[in-house]
Amino acid sequence: MIRFWLHLFFVLVWLSFWEPAEARRARYKPIPPKPKKSEAEKAIERLAPGQNVNIDQMSGKWYLLSVASRCKNLLESGFKVESTFVTWTVIGDKVSVSTATKLNFICWEIKQNYMKTKTTGQLFLKGKRPIENVDIMVLETDYSSFAMLVLKRAGKITMKLYGRSSEVPNNILDKFEDRAKAFNLGLDVIFPYPDYGFCESTEKVLDMT
Repeated sequence: MIRFWLHLFFVLVWLSFWEPAEARRARYKPIPPKPKKSEAEKAIERLAPGQNVNIDQMSGKWYLLSVASRCKNLLESGFKVESTFVTWTVIGDKVSVSTATKLNFICWEIKQNYMKTKTTGQLFLKGKRPIENVDIMVLETDYSSFAMLVLKRAGKITMKLYGRSSEVPNNILDKFEDRAKAFNLGLDVIFPYPDYGFCESTEKVLDMT
């Protein structure tokens, strides 16, 4: 009898430490590794404006001079880009942005609202869906002649160069190209915009505010 109770005791102890194979697999299921970030994404996370950017001083008219991007539309038809300018109007924590450009030979005005963030020089554009949200950083500007911006949307990086006039000195263009390289945006994906043929007035309005 004693032998029977000892045997039963060891069986119960063993069962207390045993669990089905399915449970063990579920318990110790490895966590899949997070997808690695691209060098461009790492670069923008390390970004900080080159100066203490005052967004309020960005108000006014800016001509789009050049874009560095791997955007599919630009890659396929970058040679067809049209003269474009934007007008920034800063009102409190909001920046009202009006873009004038030609689409199919018609002058359009595209309206958007950028929102200021707690980070100096950084703005936020809310999309219809989270994946369409855009983070915007003013990298460098002197307010009176040029401004370099970086935009991040769905993990993709775009750089833009603006000028208060339709031309800027060559040293600014060179600096823009150098900074674009940090985001893996070489000369093959830099698209200069025309400095002529701007819309004097707009015929249609696309309000995205």
